[in-house]
Amino acid sequence: MANDGTDFTNLSMLDLFRIEAEGQTAILSACLLQLEQQPGDAAQLEQLMRAAHSIKGAAHMVGIDIAVRVAHAMEDCFVAAQHGTVTLGADQIDTLLKGVDTLKTIAVTPAENFADWLTASQSQLDAQVQALAALCSVTASSPAPISVTAATPAPAELDPAAASMLELFRNEVEGQVATLTRDLLELEQNPSAMDRLERLMRAAHSIKGAARMVNLDGAVRVAHAMEDCFVAAQQGAIILQPDGVDALLKGVDTLTQIAQPANQDHVVWQQANQALIDALLTAFAAIKAGISSSALIANAPQTPATPATPAPVTATASASAAHDNAVRVSAESLNRLMGLSGEALVGARWLRPYADALLQVKRRQAELITVLDHLWDIIGGPNLNEYATSLFKDAHRKASNCRLILSDRLTELEEYDRRTSNLSSRLNREVIASRMRPFADGVHGFQRMVRDLARQLGKDVRMEIRGLNTQVDRDILEKVEAPLNHLLRNALDHGVDTPEERQAAGKPSQAVIILEAMHSSGMLSITVSDDGRGVDLENLRGKIVQKGLVTTEMAPQLSDTELLEFLFLPSFSTREQVTETSGRGVGLDVVHSVMQEMRGVIRTSTQFGKGTRFQMQLPLTLSVIRALLVEIAGEIYAFALARIDHTLKLDKEAIDLVEGRQYFTLNGQHIGIVTANQVLELDDAPHDNTVLSVIVIGDRNHRFGLIVDRFMGERNLVVRPLDPRLGKVRDISAAAFMEDGTPALIVDVDDLLRSIEILVNGGRLNKVSQGTEQETGRGAKRVLVVDDSITIREVERNMLQTRGYDVDVAVDGMDGWNAVRTGRYDLVISDIDMPRMNGIEFVSHIKQDPRLKNIPVMIVSYKDREEDRNRGLEAGADYYITKGSFHDETLLDAVADLIGAA
Repeated sequence: MANDGTDFTNLSMLDLFRIEAEGQTAILSACLLQLEQQPGDAAQLEQLMRAAHSIKGAAHMVGIDIAVRVAHAMEDCFVAAQHGTVTLGADQIDTLLKGVDTLKTIAVTPAENFADWLTASQSQLDAQVQALAALCSVTASSPAPISVTAATPAPAELDPAAASMLELFRNEVEGQVATLTRDLLELEQNPSAMDRLERLMRAAHSIKGAARMVNLDGAVRVAHAMEDCFVAAQQGAIILQPDGVDALLKGVDTLTQIAQPANQDHVVWQQANQALIDALLTAFAAIKAGISSSALIANAPQTPATPATPAPVTATASASAAHDNAVRVSAESLNRLMGLSGEALVGARWLRPYADALLQVKRRQAELITVLDHLWDIIGGPNLNEYATSLFKDAHRKASNCRLILSDRLTELEEYDRRTSNLSSRLNREVIASRMRPFADGVHGFQRMVRDLARQLGKDVRMEIRGLNTQVDRDILEKVEAPLNHLLRNALDHGVDTPEERQAAGKPSQAVIILEAMHSSGMLSITVSDDGRGVDLENLRGKIVQKGLVTTEMAPQLSDTELLEFLFLPSFSTREQVTETSGRGVGLDVVHSVMQEMRGVIRTSTQFGKGTRFQMQLPLTLSVIRALLVEIAGEIYAFALARIDHTLKLDKEAIDLVEGRQYFTLNGQHIGIVTANQVLELDDAPHDNTVLSVIVIGDRNHRFGLIVDRFMGERNLVVRPLDPRLGKVRDISAAAFMEDGTPALIVDVDDLLRSIEILVNGGRLNKVSQGTEQETGRGAKRVLVVDDSITIREVERNMLQTRGYDVDVAVDGMDGWNAVRTGRYDLVISDIDMPRMNGIEFVSHIKQDPRLKNIPVMIVSYKDREEDRNRGLEAGADYYITKGSFHDETLLDAVADLIGAA
């Protein structure tokens, strides 16, 4: 066996046997399945014989006699097959696979339970050894099948051995049903795909063999009937139609239920659902005969509910999986390994500067020898006494020897530096990869769910999943499953139109839903899009008014983006009637809540009649990004390249001034100028050079030119999360380490843009030529308005400024939290439903901060229920009013009550 890194010196002999058995039984399983497809393959028989022999020797060393007997009988079979005295057909391989399962059970049964298991299973084991021995006596001309089912009745009680066998059966089913589901869905799109039929037949055959081993007759019959259907399709006798795929998928669900019955014994479940099994067998027989099975399946008893997403694949029959053993490692251990590998990487980078220093010493020694040579030319000759000449030559010789020694050591150090750097880099990459999982691991069941729900709704839908190999942090992947499920169901019910509607609109009758994952700017971007109806924004605007969420006067002022945000409110739905699929207004609310929990953002865009697109941006705990490194106030900062529009060197003469604000023109657009030192609150650096280093960030409508001290080039950086005890650091998302160990802070561009907007709105931007901040000098009381709706922000700002108040705005809770910590405010007015940090969290943060807790806080929200009001006041708000009060003086009166006149 290959050494997998296990410390064998600390293991007992029994542990070593278990490790040996685990590896060799995997080889036995894989090679037996290969041998079934290629009978008589000499290479497979040689591997089988060696594996059985290894298990026999290991079992003999630890005194497990029954394992010795089973392995020895199997070895005799393989030797006989090598000599051509027996032929191993499908039935014989079934018997041999049962022997493999027995060896697995022996290996996994705890030592304290082994004696009880052996006593309870003795008759079964003896019968199995006899069946294996009988295989050797079957001649090549008469390969009669050997059946041990009758001789091996299931034990009456669920002893430890039976429990272990059932666990193996469950693992087998979990792995194979994933294959069955995936390939059946692919086969429905391409009924003649022979490679899919081959895999389907193998998967059904594997389940049948595993079910026989644990005497689950219902599973044997279902799997066998499904296997017959796949064989008939392989031979061209039938073509599997959609109703046939329906029946086969129902069979997959039934096999899953047999393997994992809810709070029932397997045998009891089979007896209670015998009518379902019989109906499935009848349907499979009809499929095999080329008869439609839709009516039979429609009248069949309902399969008990199965999980929407199949369990992750834990076992496969492929030879590659047999050599890819998995172990459980805690997330905490992986985090520690990540830290240690990072330290090793940084430590290795210190060797290069040290080698460079030694190289300088080598040059100095060469200079010393040259000076000695010149000195000899000047003072040497017949006038120098013999002793001085000897000392001079001795000094020259020692200096030359030192140079040679240093040269040799420097060569060795450089070689060691190369090896260490390579090793630490590989270690770091492997540790990073160990925490990541492919996106495919989290979307196993979505193809099946979309297909089934589409047929239920009478729609023709094809689903495409892109970016299956995109690496995602395992914690994020687990949490994102529920939001994706809701978004896909929403797309099917609300977005996708019927085939008749699509044809009338000039679109293909088959709709397409695309689920795509990719890395973007150090974030995980997941998009769910469809080419369906899109959202009727005017109809949505009417619904919002009808539900009393905004006034009739305010509704026309809402932008498309603001309208779409209402879809995520609790209990909001565009459906008139509640159905099993939608209408209760909880789906997108769940998506919004999970996004907030993961500190992510979801954006929606739509075109009426053409489709809708939901884009989720989620953090990656660990990710590698390409970044631009810059220097600001002597420190290194990193900007993800994906978030940078332009970088340029700007002449100071190109800067213009309008209404007190500086800007320059790029591609016909005016772009405001701001210094990074002021935004990040660092020491001001005098920009005496005539050419400035500028990074352009933002979107089409709000772009800014950020002046930095200098560009330092591009680099791949491993994103490292900040210590959670720091909380959210304003304008910073994460950190990274340079090759020499110097830390670099990764800039949160979205947060930085909000900080810039606060400075711009407050009129507090410095000019490039100034070194200190200009104070506004206004004596009016300052109010901070926090709301993610630009319409609401502007309405509140105008109302307050009309009364003479000095007003700043923030676009969400996190932006408001950054603003209130860095500015001085007499009052804070906040919404509740906001991205990144909601209003309740925002108010709680203020009231828990000793420096800020005395600032009055007012909540202004659409929510007017008593429980919502109580939540806000319990969090510490001093006032709670609804947005429906904007048409009168309620807001202004409340502000005056809290802080007085402006």
